[in-house]
Amino acid sequence: MAGEAGTGRRRWRVALAVVTAAVVVAGGATVAARLVADRQSERGAGRITAAPTPSPAAPSPTASPGADVTGPLNLLLVGVDTRVSVPGWEPHGDAVLVAHVTRELDRAYLFSLPRDLLVDIPAYPKAGYRGGKTKLTHAMSYGSRVPGKPKQPSTTQGYELLRSTVSGYTGLRFDAGAVVTFSGFEKLVDAVGGVDLYVDQRTVSLHRRPDGRHRDPAPSGGGYVGPQMVYAKGERHLNGWQALDYARQRYGLDGGDYARQRHQQQLIRALMTKMQAEGLPRQPDRVEQVVGALGDTLVYAGGPRIVDLAYALGGLPADRLVLVGLPGEGVGRGSAYRGEQLKPVGRQFLTALEEGRAEQYLADHPELVVKR
Repeated sequence: MAGEAGTGRRRWRVALAVVTAAVVVAGGATVAARLVADRQSERGAGRITAAPTPSPAAPSPTASPGADVTGPLNLLLVGVDTRVSVPGWEPHGDAVLVAHVTRELDRAYLFSLPRDLLVDIPAYPKAGYRGGKTKLTHAMSYGSRVPGKPKQPSTTQGYELLRSTVSGYTGLRFDAGAVVTFSGFEKLVDAVGGVDLYVDQRTVSLHRRPDGRHRDPAPSGGGYVGPQMVYAKGERHLNGWQALDYARQRYGLDGGDYARQRHQQQLIRALMTKMQAEGLPRQPDRVEQVVGALGDTLVYAGGPRIVDLAYALGGLPADRLVLVGLPGEGVGRGSAYRGEQLKPVGRQFLTALEEGRAEQYLADHPELVVKR
């Protein structure tokens, strides 16, 4: 009996990895914050008719959970860089991913936005921010500021401003969002027994030793010292800490941060593939149990009940999750560097996505589709 219960918990952690798209936290230490989405300002009309507040009540015996969840759906997935050991440290959005699920809930597109993307961040009176054009990663930081409380930044506020910024840039309205902490992400990967992933280039870890221990800070105060974990090119099986560590790396890679974005997307698809191989049943009660067990390592922001969303998306196979790489380029060089901008082919994809033409656009631009 105990073994069966353990298997159920393990399986539904996999399901939750898909529901939240297993956000890869790309920088800093663990963030544990409850994010509250303003659904009314970011929802598309008529998209979701699920109950507006979570309810512990059992699903109706005459209708499947998630029966009222319809597409298209846009999910904002944010990895937050925050340093809990530094008083007053403002959180930064270090990994920003968007998942778009089609109207029929049978296909999804996943793409990343560069952390250094130059964007217009709207004014946010709640934080005393007047708005401006700067890097996307700063939206979380500026929004987190609480007037009169300089050492008590609000990650909830930061998320709200980041969501509004991404919505303004992409033209998409978001139905839900999620954040997975470092420890939560490792637990999810370990819970499924690790993931199988193709490492597309030799990757040397900045943060971890080969045995998984963190490298020591350099005496000079910059960087780290000690042996480094190396991920060799080829098919690899990664456990929790390895998967997280691999997806965080960007220095020394061919492609830099754009390569890191690709690795994060590949890791999410690997989690979905593992879930599919498990042949998971749809058990809403297990979802609620695991949500409670994971606590603050899994943060779900707004939208329909996670039970309903899990059930509604439970039939989406991993090979119908299309990874999209949006090419970009730097604005300015050297000391004049201001950030990144997407190339026209990437900006036009966002327009096609908003207009429901993503499948045809990618057929015309196959170079944007990440194959492995």
